[in-house]
Amino acid sequence: MSNPDSSKRSQTNWAVVDAQTDADLQDPDNPPLDDRFWAEAVFVPGRKRQVTLRLDPDVLEFFRAQGPGYQRRINAVLRQYMNAVRHSHKR
Repeated sequence: MSNPDSSKRSQTNWAVVDAQTDADLQDPDNPPLDDRFWAEAVFVPGRKRQVTLRLDPDVLEFFRAQGPGYQRRINAVLRQYMNAVRHSHKR
């Protein structure tokens, strides 16, 4: 890998960047995290293990269609099921 040429001048308009406020930087598709988010946050302990899992084709396609991170979402659904079963057995 070669070293980048640091002698080139940045094309960033720093005056515009410096003039922006926090409100200018808010992304409506990525709202700030509020107390509700943290109340529903889940701690996931330890490292994950790689396994082979056979899924029905339509189930796999459903999760893949949601975009990147489908394996993480499958894990989250399984975790919710596990927690629900554990909770129902405590009664």
